[in-house]
Amino acid sequence: MSGESRIFRDDGVSFLSIPSRDPGKSAEFYHAVFGWKVQVKPGHASFEDGTGHVIGHWEPKFKAVGEAGVVPFVFVDRLRPIIDRIAANGGRVVRRPYAEGDLTVALFRDPEGNVLGVWQKGPMD
Repeated sequence: MSGESRIFRDDGVSFLSIPSRDPGKSAEFYHAVFGWKVQVKPGHASFEDGTGHVIGHWEPKFKAVGEAGVVPFVFVDRLRPIIDRIAANGGRVVRRPYAEGDLTVALFRDPEGNVLGVWQKGPMD
């Protein structure tokens, strides 16, 4: 993966293990929705997020994390196209976009059942 020097930041979140029974399918979903750089090998898939500050992999040994677990949020420039890509790629919005201060936030479930958030600055256009 490129960008390794960007992930070594004191006290910064830099690695995520995302539960997935099918790492290759999950890699396709996150690449299609967010454009994450993914690397898929038989039985293993890893990623680098759009900033290069967070890397990780999809872990078949872990169970999906729903709303009761830690919910990571992905910042995006425009929320509407992301919501459309989530639905088009097998995900589901579980909390429709809502205002939170000067942000617009939504929660979605990926095809494996993990719940993540997505947000943008300002109102959704």
